[in-house]
Amino acid sequence: LKPTCVGNLMRLSLDQALAVGNQLEVEAINGTKSVVLTPSLAAQCGYSMESDPWGNTRIYTSLLACYVDNKNDEVFNIGLKLKMYSRGQSDVVTHDVAQTCSYSQWASREILCDRNYMEVSHRMSKTDPPVKGPSQEEESNTVPEASVAPDIWKMTFYTPEPVSLLQREAEQAGYGSLVSSKRLVVRSPYNTPETYSEEVAGVPMEVLRVSAYYKAPHGLRVVNMVAACPTGGVLFTDDVISWHVPYRVTPLLDSSFKVLEMHMGINGQRLDAAQMSTRGYRLATTEFHIIIEIPIGAPDGYYKSHAPDYQYHITYAVEPMLEVVWKADNSPEDTRYKVLFPITTPLMARPPHHQDTTSIEDRVFSLVLGNFLNDVELKNITFSTGLLTVHECNARGYTIQEHSFPNGTKSFSLHVPFDADVVLKTNPDMLLTEYVLPLSFGLVIMPEEMPFGYTAQLQASLQDVVLPSISGICDESNFYLGVKYGSQGSNFQTWIGAQHLTPEVAGDYNLQENGTHFSLIVPYNTKGTAFEVITSNSVRARVDLLLYDPVNNWALADLYLACSFPLITTKCYSNGTMTALAVKVESLRNLAPSSLTLKDTSCKPNFSDDRFAYFSFGVNSCGTTRTFFKHYMVYENEIGLYYNDRNSYKRMIRTSPVDPDYRQTISCYYVVNETKRISFDYKPRGGELATQVGQGHLIVQMRLAYDSSYEYFYQDFPVVKYLREPLYFEVALDSSDPNLELVLDNCWATSHEDRASTPSWDIIVNGCENKDDSYSTTFLPVVSNARVAIPSHYKHFSVQMFTFRLLHVCIESSVQIYVHCDAVVCDTNKMEGSCRRRCDYPRDATSYTPGFKGRKAQRSTDSFPQRLTSSGLIHLTV
Repeated sequence: LKPTCVGNLMRLSLDQALAVGNQLEVEAINGTKSVVLTPSLAAQCGYSMESDPWGNTRIYTSLLACYVDNKNDEVFNIGLKLKMYSRGQSDVVTHDVAQTCSYSQWASREILCDRNYMEVSHRMSKTDPPVKGPSQEEESNTVPEASVAPDIWKMTFYTPEPVSLLQREAEQAGYGSLVSSKRLVVRSPYNTPETYSEEVAGVPMEVLRVSAYYKAPHGLRVVNMVAACPTGGVLFTDDVISWHVPYRVTPLLDSSFKVLEMHMGINGQRLDAAQMSTRGYRLATTEFHIIIEIPIGAPDGYYKSHAPDYQYHITYAVEPMLEVVWKADNSPEDTRYKVLFPITTPLMARPPHHQDTTSIEDRVFSLVLGNFLNDVELKNITFSTGLLTVHECNARGYTIQEHSFPNGTKSFSLHVPFDADVVLKTNPDMLLTEYVLPLSFGLVIMPEEMPFGYTAQLQASLQDVVLPSISGICDESNFYLGVKYGSQGSNFQTWIGAQHLTPEVAGDYNLQENGTHFSLIVPYNTKGTAFEVITSNSVRARVDLLLYDPVNNWALADLYLACSFPLITTKCYSNGTMTALAVKVESLRNLAPSSLTLKDTSCKPNFSDDRFAYFSFGVNSCGTTRTFFKHYMVYENEIGLYYNDRNSYKRMIRTSPVDPDYRQTISCYYVVNETKRISFDYKPRGGELATQVGQGHLIVQMRLAYDSSYEYFYQDFPVVKYLREPLYFEVALDSSDPNLELVLDNCWATSHEDRASTPSWDIIVNGCENKDDSYSTTFLPVVSNARVAIPSHYKHFSVQMFTFRLLHVCIESSVQIYVHCDAVVCDTNKMEGSCRRRCDYPRDATSYTPGFKGRKAQRSTDSFPQRLTSSGLIHLTV
């Protein structure tokens, strides 16, 4: 607390250390009592207060204010009580301030313009004109002792029309007045009904014009008093504040005058020429104005941050003072004119900027964000992964620092490593990594905690990608491949030839992985390899391994490894049988091995797939030729595609102009005139052969096919099907005995895996289709092919998806069903019981009610082996 006497004012400065975070209440000490200075009472009695946003407070008290102990208008004792409430009315800290000011340089007329009131005082004189005294009733209307001096009778205000108020009425209206030992004082807040506005030399002024009637020893006298205070006149440039005050304040002057003194001050304190020069202040006059120029940012003011519409702005505030003393040419009286005028600049946009100080060598993003005033704090940063507070950022290694500068500003710096999880990484080129750090800074202005933000994005590119590498070797049957990961790990696809190495496929190649490498064992004859050259005893196979980036369509690494593997393509047997293996090589991409034949085009492969064709034939068939030599004979044939070729054994029509040309000669050499010794030993049998009865297992399985071709079957369950979409079932007996036949007895569906659960729905009843079902079951023929060797071991049937509509059962939008079957294994030489059942449907449909049942009907008790089988889970969707 620092009280200071500044002319006709006492200024009390309160440091922010005392006021910050507190609610301040000021009381004026009046003898043994104290009076709370509300805003209206402060303006009425000559008190004002100004605080900046950080709690620095200045309280001004007029020496002629209410409750001041005035000693003959020369010595003034001022007492104030300051109460600071930190958390509530019960938690209060009190400071008593007492200050004595001496002031004797009173002018005949003194006008004080403070921030919340206008005050004018006159030295009382015997020359004040007398007036007619009041009546007895009017004289009794005196001012209460606690208010002002009791010697004022009434006041007449000019607005400009006269309005008369008794002293008590004026006090109730908010005006202050008193008579000291030498002076008459009148005080008015701004914008009252009895004041008016007037423009003087282009400057708006608030004018108080009043005639005060007071009682003097020589009778009732009147003093005409006037105060005029500027309410504008401020001009702003980017660097300077110019405050214009009329040189001739016409409401106060009606003749020529002479300026006796002129002073500039700050916060009520006069400044000398040296102080003004040091601060860059300028006091000048023109014909019409007194001009005070203050540089924006001068040390006696302060900056404040703002964020309208979340955009960063600042203002500058300063409180200059102008004090002028003049004397009219036609009057011996002088006038002191003192104005305290707080000024705040308009909002000045100060968009934040950032400086990118990223260090490529250190692989660290660096940014400096600023500049801000000291009332700005950084609260958080939003990264690509979410919002982090400043504390959380530092805890994660994203260093945030605050930097302060001598000019009262500050900045924030941020450091984030390239490898942090908040950094986005892309690869515009195979060897180039682009690192991107999007940032959104959350800032607040204190103490209001007003938020605003700033967004930035940092980018850096580095040629730092290490690509994966591949190595490989061969042995007599396999390729051994190894892959070493690059700097980006395993973010690629692996292709073996045209086959994508998925987790399901990887098991076929014995994949081994340890986080930095993986290895594969690829058989030379697997689907992913290619055959380049075939000889009589070897095949040259190649594996193509590609590491592929599907996002950018880049081949990160590849390996083409070719090796020769032993392969006997032709075998000759002493019984006159020849076997030959035809291999599809890479140069014949359109070759279908199944189309290959021997010279006799009726001799087709015994087995073929998309890569091999296998032939087995006698040396005296299929167009085989025989040639004798001295000690051996040669059987020779040829595997090929035979079209209209005159050399072909039989002719065949070419099916396509792009069909490949294929010839593979096969030969067998037999030595002639060779004698071999063989031994034979006979051992008599001890008895007749007898058949022994044994036990074994017959396996029956049910599978769900994709379609009626029964080539492909579902492996993974559940299977999702739609209403009325057909289901294709196959029930198969795993046996090589052609004397066995599989017969279906009953098939039904349930909504649970338990075969005996209810409800259930009949599909096949007593070996026959359920003809009473609106969604009919249909038996399909079984055709012999490479997969189906014995058709009697297979049963095919289809049924459309159905609903449990009977009785009280109602299907939901999606349900699950299981299909179960009872199958009978029959001896084709003894077809009895269930094995010879025929399907007859009675005319009276009421004799059998299909559909919903509580339990299944009694099953057959024939002596033939029965097998039970069920499907996997099927989801029915409407």
